[in-house]
Amino acid sequence: MLTTTRLDAADARILIEGAAAKAREIGRPMNIAITCDDGHLIAFERMDGAKITSITIAIDKAFTAAAARAATHDIGAGCQPGGPAWGLANAVGGRLIVVGGGMPVVVDDVVVGGIGVSSGTPMQDREVAEAGLAAFFAAR
Repeated sequence: MLTTTRLDAADARILIEGAAAKAREIGRPMNIAITCDDGHLIAFERMDGAKITSITIAIDKAFTAAAARAATHDIGAGCQPGGPAWGLANAVGGRLIVVGGGMPVVVDDVVVGGIGVSSGTPMQDREVAEAGLAAFFAAR
């Protein structure tokens, strides 16, 4: 039998609040998704003005980060033409997202969930996701 540790709704709220604060600071409304360790959605917020087309992308970034146990920008580096994971983005029914904005949430070297952010540039999405993580770890 396995015992797992994963994010709960209160953790998800902290992650979203930290990410949303950064999104407001940079003036870019975002879609923010939080998943548990197996990539299933716990919480989601679409800030007023965030792109509707980015809703699924944010959710899939969080899924990718949690399920693959890696940041989406790191996965993306290997998915470029000629890279060791070329074509990986088409795996899992096309659900893997390999651009910045998805980060695993790691506690004591264990992935306990994921955060996915979308509606800005990949760098903005990543910056906002990192702010969510910073808020989460500051609250621990």
